[in-house]
Formats: sequence, structure tokens, C-alpha cells
Amino acid sequence: MINIQDLHFSYKKSNVFNGLSLSLEAGHIYGLLGKNGTGKSTLLKCIAGFLFPKKGSINAMNFVPGKRNPEFLQRVFMVAEEFYLPDVSVDNYVKLNAPFYPHFNIEQFNQYLKEFDIPKQNTLQGMSYGQKKKVLISFGLACNTDLLLMDEPTNGLDIMSKSKFRKVIAGAVTDQKCIIISTHQVKDLESLIDRITIIDDGQILFDQTIESINRKMQFKISFDHEEVRNALYYEPSLQGNAVVCVNENEEDTKLDLELLYKAVVTNGHAVRDVFNKRLVEQVN
Repeated sequence: MINIQDLHFSYKKSNVFNGLSLSLEAGHIYGLLGKNGTGKSTLLKCIAGFLFPKKGSINAMNFVPGKRNPEFLQRVFMVAEEFYLPDVSVDNYVKLNAPFYPHFNIEQFNQYLKEFDIPKQNTLQGMSYGQKKKVLISFGLACNTDLLLMDEPTNGLDIMSKSKFRKVIAGAVTDQKCIIISTHQVKDLESLIDRITIIDDGQILFDQTIESINRKMQFKISFDHEEVRNALYYEPSLQGNAVVCVNENEEDTKLDLELLYKAVVTNGHAVRDVFNKRLVEQVN
């Protein structure tokens, strides 16, 4: 689906990527995690063909995004964090934009608007930021593109809207579709994504499936001082110490994305060693 090799990109004198490589496949919802300013939005824009790498290559669905081939543009949609919608009705917005997407489904679009409780009688400029974002998310989903990119989609959404967002996204994934969601609000995606990519300072720090993470790492509350001392990461909580540790016996525990992110950022070498060690053991 997407293959990125040795990607270099900079804004004037500010380097963002220096040799980033990453592969993404159809049939998955990827969580691209990282704090603000680490290159998440830039990466999505490069994949969408909005920005152009200084060096390296991006192959998306056998297209070079930067060439802006019309067939490629029909198969990708990006919900940007910052966007502008014209002062038109929802129906007119659809009339103007849906023809660019051959697989757009108006019934799906209306169903998403219903899920999000969007009043269609309002013009887009007469809506709140959160309502505008939900219209854009609904439109992007209804386009039924093979590649859907979403940059901080839960910003501006209230608690109920975030829950509905997770529901509609989970229902939209297919074996042919790749969905990439970037966020720094890791809790919003905890039950949604099936692969996690953590980016920091323009580098891929971590890239693993949820299944692999749950098999090799534990997330729990511990009162054992020795376990806390040997943990990959720990922090005090009201109940004890929240810890991330090696899952020696492959026990079932509930993934905590926030703890995982902190463990990778603060103790990345040790976390990656857990996965590399198991890989070496499998090879031997």
C-alpha cells in the first residue's frame, strides 16, 4: 500500500526527516503517535502529495504522491487538523466536492451526519469548529477512498463525539482500506487502532502491532518494589505504581497507550530491545 524509503524533508533550515523509512499495509488502522512538532502532520502531507520530499521516495498504491496523478487523488482523502470550509450548505458542499471521488456514497454520508448529530440546515460557517470537523470526517469516510489520512481528528470533539468517532472509524475499515490517524491524544485511539507507530524528532521510535505489544509487554498496577525497579517505565498512581514491564509469561493485560508512549519516549532502547530480543530468539 505505502512504502517510504530514506525520506528527507525540511522547512527552509529546519530539518524534519533525515532518512525516515516506513511501510504501511491495507486492512489496518494505524495510530501515528507523537507530541506536537515531531513531524506527524508533515509525514501525512507527504503521503497525500501536499508536500514534496527533498530526498528519498514514497510509493503509495503504486503512485508517486508528489506527481498528483488524478487517479491517485481519487483514492486518497485527508482530514487535516487545520482546514477551511466555505460558507455553503452541507448539500452544496457535497455537490461541489463529491464528483472528485468516484466511490462517494451519499447514503453513508447522511448516516454519518446522523451519528454525529449534525444539523444539515446550517451553513458550514454557521457551525462550531467541532461540527465542521465532524462534517469533514463524515465526508472523508463517505468518499470510500483506499487511503484515509486523519490529522488530530479528535481535536475539538467532545467526549460523546469521540466515542461516536471511534464507532464509525471501526466500521469503515476493510481489507482494501488503509487508515492512518495521527494524534498526541493517545487515549482517544486506545480501542481503535491495530498498529502503533511512534515518531519523535522526525524519527520512527517504535512500530509494532497491538497483538505483538500485548504479547511482549505488560501494563499493570504493582506494589512490588523489585518489579517497579526493573520496569521499563513506571509512574506513581493512587492505587500503587503503574508499570510497563516485559511480559515474560505472555499473560493477558490491558494495553495502556499512554504508558506505552511514555516508556518508548523515555526508555526507547530498552523497549525496542524487548522486541529485538524476541525476534533474534525466533530466528535462532
